[in-house]
Amino acid sequence: MMISAETALTVVGILGNIISLMLFLSPMPTFVQIWKKGSVAQFSPAPYLATLLNCMLWIVYALPWVHPHSVLVLTINGTGFLIELTFVFLFILYSDGKKRLKVIVMLLVEIAFVALITVLVMTLAHTFAARSLVVGSISVFFGTLMYAAPLSVMIPNGLGTLFGLAQLVLYATFYKSTQRQIEAKKVKAEMGLADQGVAVVSSNLKSGLASWGASLCVERAQDKLFVELLESAIRQSSRSVRLVLEVRY
Repeated sequence: MMISAETALTVVGILGNIISLMLFLSPMPTFVQIWKKGSVAQFSPAPYLATLLNCMLWIVYALPWVHPHSVLVLTINGTGFLIELTFVFLFILYSDGKKRLKVIVMLLVEIAFVALITVLVMTLAHTFAARSLVVGSISVFFGTLMYAAPLSVMIPNGLGTLFGLAQLVLYATFYKSTQRQIEAKKVKAEMGLADQGVAVVSSNLKSGLASWGASLCVERAQDKLFVELLESAIRQSSRSVRLVLEVRY
């Protein structure tokens, strides 16, 4: 039994829509975590805004006056639009003031961009083929950006990981030499303190010796004076004795 091309396209389209729906719902655990914590923490809004823009462009592509008979494209991207819009609103609700304002501005820019594309295509392109080609090409381009959006988180984190590993390698390479330099500085510091201690002791010793020498000199001078006085007294006594003897005899 032969299956017609139209039937095969429909079956493949339905399977594609199921897989796409799973893709749109994949951030659900992240937003459950955000809801429980009451904060978006360090999560980035870029993937959800990129997916929302992609869905809006494919909705424009699937409109009857752009590319007729695109029911499957319209339904899955309409569903994805509602899901991603809910995620973006939750992100706005649980983010702080600065990040919230940034997300709102980006959302308004996306809506204005899609509206501008729609108006220009409907005004300047007058056939289904031309409209389909222009909107389809733009949708493919931004669809590629949607899949590349997680790189906005992965690239900085990946580079951070590489730089962190480089720092660890440098630390492991120069750790021992650095420790030796630190030990050498400690030894020099200790030797300097020891030299200062010796200098202080030497200075104190010299000062003490000088004081002791001066004291000794004073004591010797006093002893010499005492001896001289004693000798003078003895001489005076001798003279007195001689005088007495002379008077008597």
